[in-house]
Amino acid sequence: MNSKYGKISLAAMFMAIGLLLPFITMQIPQIGKMLCPMHIPVFLCGLICGEKYGLAVGFITPLLRSVLFGMPAIYPDAVGMAFELASYGFFVAVFYALFRKKNIGAVYGAMIPSMLIGRVVWGIARAVMLGLSGAETAEFSIGIFITSGFVNALPGIALQLVLVPAVMAAANRWRINEQGR
Repeated sequence: MNSKYGKISLAAMFMAIGLLLPFITMQIPQIGKMLCPMHIPVFLCGLICGEKYGLAVGFITPLLRSVLFGMPAIYPDAVGMAFELASYGFFVAVFYALFRKKNIGAVYGAMIPSMLIGRVVWGIARAVMLGLSGAETAEFSIGIFITSGFVNALPGIALQLVLVPAVMAAANRWRINEQGR
């Protein structure tokens, strides 16, 4: 997708998916939050539309969802997620651009470091927000960071690592077929 207007349209679609997808996963409260539903369209936006669109969609989506639907809570959840998802959308596009071949290996090669960077950015944002609010830093220890950022998110990470490459494979097949006509 090379057209500026096409990328804007796709970015808007990914944002809409990010706003609506949590309604589906939250039907199962025990695992709904662990599935990290807003992450999937942000990764796809970064991969398909590029870093500036991925960054914008990643930053705006959790904040807009909080304002429109009251979930996640604006502070500190949506604000922390905004920095995390913006990192995902930006870095997945940057890393994906480094690969000559745009195949499944490239998708994984872009997603995995982006996931790690995004989690670290979330942890830093969360610690800074707690510090600004006057809370003691002991309230957000390395153990809480690892548990909240990685262990509790394992179902979502697994879902992302299955679903995003599958969607990208389908999108790449469609593009090849469209160009062959």
